[in-house]
Amino acid sequence: MFTADDLWQVASTGTSCLVNNGVYYGGVNLPKQTFEEHVPEIPEFFSRHYTDAHRFGLMSLAQACADAGLDVQRDLQEAAILVGRGGVDANIDSYLAVMRADPATYPVAEALELFVAAEQSVTPSDVALVQGGLTRSKGANFTVSCGCASSALQIGNAQRMIAQGEADIAVVTGVDVFSVTLIRNIQRLLTGAQQTYDAMRSEDMPSLLPSFDALMRPYDRRADCINHGEGSATLVIESREHAFARGARLYGQILSQTTTRDGLSNPLACEETGKALVSAVRRCLGDTWEISDVPYVHGGSDGNVVVTTFEANAIRELYGPASRDLLMTSQEGCFGHNGAPAGCLGVALTLLMMNHGQVCPTANCEEPADCLTFDPVPGTTPRALDFDYALSFNYQVGGVKSAILLGSPDV
Repeated sequence: MFTADDLWQVASTGTSCLVNNGVYYGGVNLPKQTFEEHVPEIPEFFSRHYTDAHRFGLMSLAQACADAGLDVQRDLQEAAILVGRGGVDANIDSYLAVMRADPATYPVAEALELFVAAEQSVTPSDVALVQGGLTRSKGANFTVSCGCASSALQIGNAQRMIAQGEADIAVVTGVDVFSVTLIRNIQRLLTGAQQTYDAMRSEDMPSLLPSFDALMRPYDRRADCINHGEGSATLVIESREHAFARGARLYGQILSQTTTRDGLSNPLACEETGKALVSAVRRCLGDTWEISDVPYVHGGSDGNVVVTTFEANAIRELYGPASRDLLMTSQEGCFGHNGAPAGCLGVALTLLMMNHGQVCPTANCEEPADCLTFDPVPGTTPRALDFDYALSFNYQVGGVKSAILLGSPDV
């Protein structure tokens, strides 16, 4: 998906783009020619060493700038270039190539090529590095790594930098690449581990971990797995004055962003009460907004029943009896759980819904789970809703919760 219209066409109909190749997966097909057409004038000396993370991140940056009416090489020289990265799958080959190279025997003519590839690819800040080169930006340029909440945190950083006058415009990109080979191997390992675990667990103990070999179904009673998907999403965030001065098309506003954590000692766990998410939302609203102002929430459900449980509990605590009228959906079933891009993608989808006056259905949700305290809009048809405020949630393993408050252009 390249444009906002492409994204809307898929999400508004609850269409799943996932493919089953041993595991369900959301892959990206980006031909070399297509990349070069959309991201021109990059010296081949550098571009031939780009990983998919570089290519996806540069492509989404170029497309976001085209949508915003910005020239990627002229109009971002004072912009903040902010990137969110969760995984390191795209960096592994470059890292191992250097580790395995024997300086005594490695061809001298190829040493410079190896060096350039490594310098561009071995750190999580790799995409920010090449985006800064493309834009010639002299502004802030840095990467945040907070798992699947990475670009959500960068959206918050961008909003605060603009509010404090540190920048007039910021470009926020989330990008991750997940190795299908790695996912398949994890699946095989889990199968063996699950068999051992099942032999020793009691009835009240949950399954060890979700699998990847079934279709993800957020908020569905049959949900029992997560499907991953690679890719990138980019947002252009500006001060109101900067946007008005250049006649920009406005999709909406980033009003606030807050991050909390469950406070558990287990670095892989999260608690199911939803208290940390409630805290994040209340801090996000502050003294300015009321929860009753927010009739739609873009959920962070990835098909994991634990996530669904703490979201349902948090919504019950926040909305009380009114939670039954709340529309809360997830489109992760369209593209897979894509890690760092999730924050940017959630904001983009939510603002598109606000602009269209429709809430996209939860992809692959057909039979809503009994524990839900909200309406997940099951099926494949969008629901009409005229709204000016919304929340978007993202999470990281270990109990990290991010809440973003969004508003229409006119509020």
